[in-house]
Amino acid sequence: MLWLYRLFFLPAMLLAAPFYLRRMWKRGGYRAGFGQRFGAVTPLPTKRPGVTRIWLQAVSVGEVLAMGPLLKRLTADGRSEVYLTTTTSTGHALARERFGAATVGVGYFPLDWWLFSRRTWSKVQPDLVLLAESELWPEHLAQAARRGVPVVLVNARLSDRSYRRLSAVRTLAGRLYRKIARILPSSEQDAERFRGLGVPAEKLVTTGNLKFDVAIQTIDTWGRAMLRRELGFADNQLVLLGSSTWAGEELAMLRLLERARRDGVICQLLLVPRHAERRGEIEALLRQRPLNWHFRSRGQALGQVDVCVADTTGELQKLTQVADVVFVGKSLPPNEGGQTPIEAALLEKPILFGPAMSNFRVAATALTECGAALCVADEVELVDQGLGLLRDAEKRAAMAAAAGAWHKANQGAMERTLREIDRYRS
Repeated sequence: MLWLYRLFFLPAMLLAAPFYLRRMWKRGGYRAGFGQRFGAVTPLPTKRPGVTRIWLQAVSVGEVLAMGPLLKRLTADGRSEVYLTTTTSTGHALARERFGAATVGVGYFPLDWWLFSRRTWSKVQPDLVLLAESELWPEHLAQAARRGVPVVLVNARLSDRSYRRLSAVRTLAGRLYRKIARILPSSEQDAERFRGLGVPAEKLVTTGNLKFDVAIQTIDTWGRAMLRRELGFADNQLVLLGSSTWAGEELAMLRLLERARRDGVICQLLLVPRHAERRGEIEALLRQRPLNWHFRSRGQALGQVDVCVADTTGELQKLTQVADVVFVGKSLPPNEGGQTPIEAALLEKPILFGPAMSNFRVAATALTECGAALCVADEVELVDQGLGLLRDAEKRAAMAAAAGAWHKANQGAMERTLREIDRYRS
């Protein structure tokens, strides 16, 4: 089967190239280090005797942030060194900025074809491979098996979509999972799905979600006031946050803002789109409305605005701290999957999300059940429920407290994950 994968990979890559090249051009930042995708790894330091070299792959910004604390813990005792790779340019930029000094190198994950993967492996020479969340690359796993290098799937999860797809090719999926030494599911639901795909029980250890153990640098009252001023927000107005929004969701948040103002609720809107390159699309939307707006990428706001668009990368944790109500994006149809609500819960914010939270189904269900979040069916209900929260300070406070309590109760994944990884370290 591996030879069939190798045979068809290049034709498939050529067919998909126009789509991916267009997306890379729109998002930008891919020119530097482009050769790393073909195995041209920047030279790494010589391996040190007795030190485990770990190759950690984290796809994008969210995975890099989730894996960051684990990376620091793995390197703190001097027993391990980490080579960190990402897939996206935004993830790569964040990895270099935040964790460049803590690693032996930061690079791009190679295209999963025999020659490119082999070249990268021969230069990195890892003793252990860690994959974040849902990575499953046949050639990468084959290279690990050929060299006898253990692979551990960390913070492992299977979305509804992934589970359906893998269930359709259960035999093939089982062959791939057999090449992974340890799978550490982020929830019991995920563990059950891995068992359903034929993963042996002895390979599975449910460690919990590492995102619960991510430490966020909070800002004090003065810092929040300064940040609000940078964004163009007044000190005495409520702030609605559209967190990691996708197409259609910015319009829904604008309608919530307009409805609130018509009803006499004084508030402002902060939009943080999941993909900053959509700024042109969002600006066209704003031009259709009698609102003042500002884009954060253009510097500080010169005065008070109705809407601030934070078209920047890696700032969501900080920006969430000025919000009074948070809507979690990619959750209103036709979008599907949802973005993580965990950071908003850690920061004790009342949360709204749509029905399409399949990527975070366990967290979304638990947050709803404990009273920390409201699930809205559509844009109309988002406007109604959002307006209700803006009007009800007592309800916002109760939801915020419930969110914080839920988050605290789910911590501890870091220590459980480290215990499992220690099986494979020197």
